[in-house]
Amino acid sequence: MPKKEKPKRKLKTYQTSLGFYDQAIAAPSMKAALDAWGARSNLFHQGAAKETDDPDIVAATMEKPGVVLRRPVGSDGPFTEHSELPTDLADDEAKPKKPKAKSKPRKLPAKAAKQPSRKVDDQQARKAAAAFEKEERRREAERRKEEAARAKERARRDKAVANAQAALDDARRQHESRAEAIEAERAALEERAETEQSRWDKQRMKLTEAVRRARE
Repeated sequence: MPKKEKPKRKLKTYQTSLGFYDQAIAAPSMKAALDAWGARSNLFHQGAAKETDDPDIVAATMEKPGVVLRRPVGSDGPFTEHSELPTDLADDEAKPKKPKAKSKPRKLPAKAAKQPSRKVDDQQARKAAAAFEKEERRREAERRKEEAARAKERARRDKAVANAQAALDDARRQHESRAEAIEAERAALEERAETEQSRWDKQRMKLTEAVRRARE
């Protein structure tokens, strides 16, 4: 029987604010979004992240599923893969704020014109899901490659430690063997010295007695 293809997971768009950036991503679950953001806590439970249905944000993330898109925090600009902070951010913070002049209230139109919503059709959703899974496979391959490199480094380090320990143990055995030989030689020399001293004592006493008798 032909192997059934794994059903594509439906992607959703999630949004949060981290540091100086608003961040958005198309992912199949909140957990996947948190992993991509590198969050160490559940931002959704903390109220710092949410699912969004903003058509512009959804369209941007669906074009690059699995990729974290950014824009300066608090801005309403488009989300992009490489976002920069406004250049006048620091200047604005340094300058004293001037009181705003009162302006006349503008009249709002009787009825705001509704913007046409940009819906993601099924074909685009399937394409985005496939792209997300491709990105996930790439990340998983990178993780496996890094784990293999770490395992290889651990094996190299363990082998080096084992070789160094073996050399130390061998040197210790050689030292102990030589020390035992030296100790045996020392004991033999002490025994010879005692024997020589005993022989000399007897000979000295005998010769001393002979000298005494010769003087009488």
